[in-house]
This record gives sequence, structure tokens and C-alpha cells, in this order.
Amino acid sequence: MGRLTEILQLAQSRARELKLPYEGALTPAEAYELWHLAPGAKLIDVRTKAELDWVGRVPGAIEIEWQDYPGKHPNPHFLQALKHSVTTESLLLFLCRSANRSGAAAKAATEAGFPDCYNILEGFEGNKDANGQRNRTGGWRASGLPWSQS
Repeated sequence: MGRLTEILQLAQSRARELKLPYEGALTPAEAYELWHLAPGAKLIDVRTKAELDWVGRVPGAIEIEWQDYPGKHPNPHFLQALKHSVTTESLLLFLCRSANRSGAAAKAATEAGFPDCYNILEGFEGNKDANGQRNRTGGWRASGLPWSQS
């Protein structure tokens, strides 16, 4: 079994255990590796433009807001923008700050006919600590994966 298959099976197993409505759930490190191993894999960053500008970007990611800032209104054009950016055969890796919006985006994309949707657990900034702060011990950035500050 190759590494690509191993990561996919692990992510799919996690999704079944957690009863998630999309294909799989990945750690940031798994997502990065899968993004580079799987032909046609696309990383979809669903954070707001403000988050991208203030917190940082993932080079090469497709940026489509799930909701706006500061109103947090759903983006009514999300699926249209996704369909314009990728094909239904693409393996889609969804990222947000904490994995909540990206999970909702993965669910919506699955329901819209994209069969290979994966959510990146911990998101870009990781989970909150006991004080409600992002402690930077988890997530894409704290994992040492590529990102840049605008």
C-alpha cells in the first residue's frame, strides 16, 4: 500500500468514526502530503479575505470565502466559485481557521456532487486553549507547513 492510499484510508476511517458527512478528515501534515501526492488535489481555503490578509495565506491554495467579514453572512456564490475553480474529479482539501467552516464547506461541496471532499482538522490556527485563545500548538501554521504573511 502506497503512502497516498494510506493517508486516504486513514482520513476516511476518521470520517466514518466521527460520522462526518464528507469523505474524510485529515491532520494538517496529512493534508499537505496528500496535496502533493494526489494528482489533481486542490486546497480550498475558505477563510475570509480579512483572515488571509491579517493572519496569513497558504501558497497555491484556492481562496473562496465561505462567509464574509465582519457580518459572517454566508457567501451565496461559494458553490458557483468552487465549480468554476475545480472539477468534480478533483480531490478537495478544505481549510479554515479551526475546521468548522471548512467542515461546512466540505459538506456543501459533497452535497453539490463533489465526491472527494476532505476537511483539514485543526484548521490554519489550531484549536482554542482553556482560556479561549488559539495557542498555536496545532493547525497548519504551528505544524510548520508553508504559509506567508501578506
